Amino acid sequence: MFTKDHINDFAGGGVSRRTFLKGCAIAAATLGLSPDVVPKMVEAAMSPKRPPVVWLHFQECTGCSEALLRAARPDIATLILDLISLDYHETLMAAAGKQAEENLHNAITKNAGKFICVVEGGIPTKDSGIYCKIGGKTAMEILGDVAPKAKAIIAIGTCGAFGGVQAAKPNPTGAVGVQDLIKDRPIINIPGCPPNPENFLATVVQILTYGRPPELDELGRPKFAYGRKIHDHCERRPHFDEGRFVERFGDPGHKKGYCLYKVGCKGPVTYSNCSVERFCNIGVWPVGVGHGCIGCTEPGFWDTMTPIYKHLPGIYIPVGGGIREQAEEIGKVAVGGAAAVIAAHAAVGIGKKLFSIRCSTENKDEEK
Repeated sequence: MFTKDHINDFAGGGVSRRTFLKGCAIAAATLGLSPDVVPKMVEAAMSPKRPPVVWLHFQECTGCSEALLRAARPDIATLILDLISLDYHETLMAAAGKQAEENLHNAITKNAGKFICVVEGGIPTKDSGIYCKIGGKTAMEILGDVAPKAKAIIAIGTCGAFGGVQAAKPNPTGAVGVQDLIKDRPIINIPGCPPNPENFLATVVQILTYGRPPELDELGRPKFAYGRKIHDHCERRPHFDEGRFVERFGDPGHKKGYCLYKVGCKGPVTYSNCSVERFCNIGVWPVGVGHGCIGCTEPGFWDTMTPIYKHLPGIYIPVGGGIREQAEEIGKVAVGGAAAVIAAHAAVGIGKKLFSIRCSTENKDEEK
């Protein structure tokens, strides 16, 4: 079990004790776990046996790695120097050419069955995959060599998960996501263009702590991050419910922070925690700064969510005064109905009273 001295020793590597504990607590919160698991996370993170990671790049823009470089909980230095052993990453490693290829070979051979394979980018399959080659090998060949030896695979970004922009119609290179090629290894999809690095880091911490991935949805995405629609937690949701929409960018409604659905926001059909787990540790996200969600965590979003600045059909849009006015109208009807019931009840009571008086009078007349 860890001690205060152990944490202080860890902090000697450049991370303060407070920051280290805070990072573990944030990871637990991101995963939706109880604070009681933080000590276990700390113990797992401090283990000298850092899990080896092999990070592959295929058809992509490196945006997912760029987003990770800007992570702050923990930062990239803590991640690759203290939490994991990043044995291969074409963007971050110093090696190049033949030396880099040797590093990859050694990493997957030495750690067979133990390492986590992270795949960034789509994999072209048309014409035997010739549209993406590294070191003379196609992406298909590299993935075919590495994936069978991995303990688990994380497809980071929508390209790695679902093919991304490369797979958009007409998909000239036959690009696909990892899950379309690898069927015999557990695959965790962390989609987004780019994804929030906190979702990736929290997933890694979950694996470090429990030796298994978090609960996944039907698309292989962690439910803690992709279990609910963006619309459910959007700060502009009250405006949607009240029927207050931006009609065009720059109009008075836009300046007042109204709902962006009419100018193309795909939040009502997109599953992600963007509205809760903001980006880059500065509390912002696209909708918060005035641009609608483009649905980038969903499969085939380049085809299904476009045109970007037009809303999707089939979404109920509140009209008039929105749900508040509707509630008030319902309230009026309810009050009116209640009044009618009360009036009817009173009328029945008065009728009974009059009937009782009449019967009493008739009885007295008969007695006389």
